[in-house]
Amino acid sequence: MSSAVAANADGGTTPRAPLVAEGIEWPEDLRPLATLDGPAILAAHAALQRLLASFPKEYAKDCSYTAKAMEVSVAQHGGLYFVQINRRVEKCGWAAPGFNPSAHWYELYAVSPEGKVLARYPYHP
Repeated sequence: MSSAVAANADGGTTPRAPLVAEGIEWPEDLRPLATLDGPAILAAHAALQRLLASFPKEYAKDCSYTAKAMEVSVAQHGGLYFVQINRRVEKCGWAAPGFNPSAHWYELYAVSPEGKVLARYPYHP
């Protein structure tokens, strides 16, 4: 995604003014974090929702138990998606980068292409 630039009086170019629509400043160049197919997105969403729903309700306001603190990886094997979720509490702003209160904590789910969580990996840190 790129935009035109205006010619300057000296023959150079000046960047165009940012495009603001509906209160959003739209980027000139998008840099994707990842490119996933639709079923991979459904799988990641389903696994993340399953994990978040498993936390006690009283943790709902604790950032380290929200989607903000989760990092999601998706792999495909044998027609299923495998979604691994790692907790990254440094994204909450109170922990140093790389700090993890549970060093071996992760969740792994097998998910259908339709977004149905089929199983949780039998691992307990």
